[in-house]
Amino acid sequence: MRLYSMPSSGNSYKVRLLLALLGRTVDMVDVEYGSDTLTRAKDEGRLPFGKAPVLELEDGTLLAESNAILFHLGQGTRFWPKDALQQAQVLGWMFWEQNQHEGVIAVRAALLTYPHRKAQATPERLAALLASGQGLLQMMDDHLVSRDWLVGEACSLADLCLYAYTHSAQTHGGFDLTPFPALRAWLDRVAALPGHVGL
Repeated sequence: MRLYSMPSSGNSYKVRLLLALLGRTVDMVDVEYGSDTLTRAKDEGRLPFGKAPVLELEDGTLLAESNAILFHLGQGTRFWPKDALQQAQVLGWMFWEQNQHEGVIAVRAALLTYPHRKAQATPERLAALLASGQGLLQMMDDHLVSRDWLVGEACSLADLCLYAYTHSAQTHGGFDLTPFPALRAWLDRVAALPGHVGL
């Protein structure tokens, strides 16, 4: 398999993290913003939705969207629960990550990190994202107060999915994680998993 991965992207990182935890290797193609490899991958039609990550399967099928890739790779592994209700709960967190969490936590980090996003980083927008993001992080902290993992008794795709942008929310996005002890303990648990790799 071949993974088209943007090194600085949390969406790409979550796929690399799952692969590392599973001890699986793939051919890696780095497609960072502004790189020739990104332009080439787009020109060659390797990025169906115009962005990374994309997993190219052995038969040439191109699988786009980070959480879809997690779902494909996670089937039959310890990160995908056997219980049908827990499977639905994992998907619920993964949907929430993309339609709530990522659009705030990751966007604020992107505005502060990528030069081509600087013009969009107005004080008003950054302040609104900060306030909204702290609320989202509070929701996660509240959920994790009485449990080690987001779903069930073990780390699942839900945890890996949300870890990607949450673990760098403070360093990249300027979010204060001090008020969220349960969230910080959860981040430490994910980081301690055998095979864990950093962004």
